[in-house]
Parts: sequence; structure tokens; C-alpha cells
Amino acid sequence: MYKKIAFVLGVLLLPLAVFAGDGSGKSIDFAGIPVEFILFGLTLLGIALMHKHVLKVALSGLAAVLLLKIGFLQFNLGHHLQEEWSVLLNLLGLLLGFAILAKLFEDSHIPKLLPKVLPHDWKGPFVLLICVFVLSSFLDNIAAAMIGGSIAHVVFRGKVHIGYIAAIVAASNGGGSGSVLGDTTTTMMWIDGVNPLNVIHAYAAAIPAFLFFGIFAAILQHKYHPMLKGKYESPKIDYKKLVVCFMILAGAIAANFILDFPAAGVWAAIIIGALITRIEWEELQKAVPGTIFLLSLVLMASMMPVNALPTASWETTFVLGFISSVFDNIPLTKLALDQGGYDWGMLAYAVGFGDSMIWFGSSAGVAITNMYPGAKSVGAWLKGGWFVIVGYIIGFIFLMLTFGWHPHAPHKATNQTDTEHQAAAIVPTTEPSMVNSTSIR
Repeated sequence: MYKKIAFVLGVLLLPLAVFAGDGSGKSIDFAGIPVEFILFGLTLLGIALMHKHVLKVALSGLAAVLLLKIGFLQFNLGHHLQEEWSVLLNLLGLLLGFAILAKLFEDSHIPKLLPKVLPHDWKGPFVLLICVFVLSSFLDNIAAAMIGGSIAHVVFRGKVHIGYIAAIVAASNGGGSGSVLGDTTTTMMWIDGVNPLNVIHAYAAAIPAFLFFGIFAAILQHKYHPMLKGKYESPKIDYKKLVVCFMILAGAIAANFILDFPAAGVWAAIIIGALITRIEWEELQKAVPGTIFLLSLVLMASMMPVNALPTASWETTFVLGFISSVFDNIPLTKLALDQGGYDWGMLAYAVGFGDSMIWFGSSAGVAITNMYPGAKSVGAWLKGGWFVIVGYIIGFIFLMLTFGWHPHAPHKATNQTDTEHQAAAIVPTTEPSMVNSTSIR
């Protein structure tokens, strides 16, 4: 038992050691480590060991961090929430909204027709993973994972191996890693000024990684419970529910473009869709615990005393992939954007795909475990989905061999540069001495 605890603690805490010493100084240290990190690490350990009580553990950890920050470090919670409310509210809306989407898609009876189309050996589960990967390239990865999970629940009669669940999450995260529409982190890069073409080469890593873990996961699922030909009914398609599904997806994409807030489009479509067909509102009750759990971890991660990442390099980027499996990738991406100097495609792959290694590392993982509660075991996830970790490493190596490390120049001018340019622009050309002085500076 103690060996198991030590192993899990090492898996969860060692990546966080990268942040040691990067705090702002407004922290209480124990053995050189900010206490906030210790509390965060203990929370992750509790989640790993008590997977049947993850919500209680997460809320307890959040309460402990808030008590420390507010009681001893003069932390302004109101100001912090003003900075984070958009991310938190968007995640809340997407997780709950896509739970409705998954139920609507399942009730449309489309999944029950797929066994007649998909191959009936290991290639069937593999093709399903391909569909998830492709869907995530232009949809949010949460939606792609939920659709894949609902299809798997039908075609495998609810008997889905935890390793295959991990593969669905990895496929959704990998498919979105090279697209500014497919993942929150890549969308953040786009909004911040990164050219969408500068992240697309993430697919040079995501595709080899997918081919590796996808084949292993498909064979594993086929052995565990195959799709049996001729064992499924041919129901009538509910086109009203299918139309609402398309409305939700279109609303997410449109609101992401127009408002940078896809959840608004999701819920606008759901409310309009309620006038067209019956909405299973009880699905919200099932999704609420997992949603609160993820929001608790995201809020905790945002309060960690991290002001900077190590120097941008391919080694740092590689490690960030492992860190993202336990530390939310949204604040990691924000820090990287503020710092600059990264190869954005490599970073998109690392933080976008790396969070698939553990179920609570990504919002897609949290969303799908609402559907499959038995997958909330870190040990079982790592054991059953080992090929996701190996796939991440293979994909990263392939990216290095093909594209290499090519850090991009800062996509935003620094304040100093802006000031200098503005000063040069207003210097009168009739005063050469001032022009020369400005050029020397």
C-alpha cells in the first residue's frame, strides 16, 4: 500500500517540481516548496487514491488553498475571479451543454446504425477513434469526446474498456491540438495573436501518436467486447434531435468566432432546441458533480504561485506535456503566451495531448467520466491506457525529427518596443539631432 502511495505521489508531484522557485515571493514555503503546491499535490494524491470521492477531495483542497491564500497571504479573491470568470463560466457552460448534446445524439438513434457501417473486427473501434479525431479538428474536444463516448456506449453495449475510454479522450485532444477551433488552448493562442498556421504542424506529432495508441486501444476493446454484427436493431432516426445537435455544434463554433465564448452559442441553441424537441434536462444533474470537480481544479491551478515558466525550449515543452496531465493546461498556455519564444505547434501538441495521460488532466476526460464513472481511477487509467503515454513520447520524437524546434518570434510587440516606435513616429523630420538621438536609443 505504501509503495503504491509513493508511486502515485511521485507521478503526480514530480512534474510540479519544474515550478519550484518561480513564485512571486508572496507565498509560504516549506522545504523550499510553496505551501500552495503542497496542498495542490495532496489534493491530486487524494483524487488518485479515493476516486469514488473525487468531488469531496477537490472541494476540500480548494477550501484549504483559499484558507491559506485569504487568511495568510492577503489574497484578493474578488479580483482573481474577475480575471478568471470568463474561463470558468465558459467551462461550466460547455461541460453541461455538451452533456445535453451527447444525450440528444444518443437519442437520435444514429449510434445504433453505426454497427452496420463500421468494420466488425478491431478496425471498427479504430475507425470510431478516427471519427473522434477528425471531429475534434473543427469542434471543441469536449464535444468530440462526448459524441465518441455516447457512440461507444451503444455499439459496445456499455462494455467499454477503460483503456479505450482513455483513447477516446486522447483522440479528441490530439485531433484538436493542431486546430485553433479544436481546443481551448489553441483558441487562446489564436486570440492572443498567434497565426493559426503556426500551430497546424502539431498534427505531425498528433497523427503518429494517434496511430500508435489507436491501434492498441482498438485491439484491446475488440478483445474486451467487440461489435457483434446483426445484434443491433434498426431504429427510426429522430431527425428533430439530430437537427438540435447540429444547432448546438454550429452555435459553439459561431460564438467562438464572434464572442470568444462558445458556451453562449451552445446554450442559445439548446434553449431554441427545446422548442423543437424534448430536452433531457436530467442529464444536467448527472454532469454537475464532474463539472464542479473540474472547475475546482482549474481554480486551484490558477491560484498557484507561478509567474513564469522555465526558459522556452523543446525540453521545457516536452515536460509541460506531462505537467498538463495534472496541472490545468489553460494557465500553462497563458504563461507561455506571456513569455513568448515557443514553437507554438509543439506547445499545442504538448499541452493539448499531454493532458490525456490522466483522466482529470483535461476537460474532455472529466466530461467522459461523467458517462463512465468507473474510469475515475488514476491507477486503472494509467494501466489500461499506457499506450497514450507512449504515444505522446512517440509523437513528440516524430515532431522533433521532422520539423525540429523552431521557436517563433514574439507575436506581440513589447511595451518598450511600442514606446520606441511611437516616439520615433512623432519626431519631426526637421530636427535631425532628435532623430539621431532616437535612433541611438
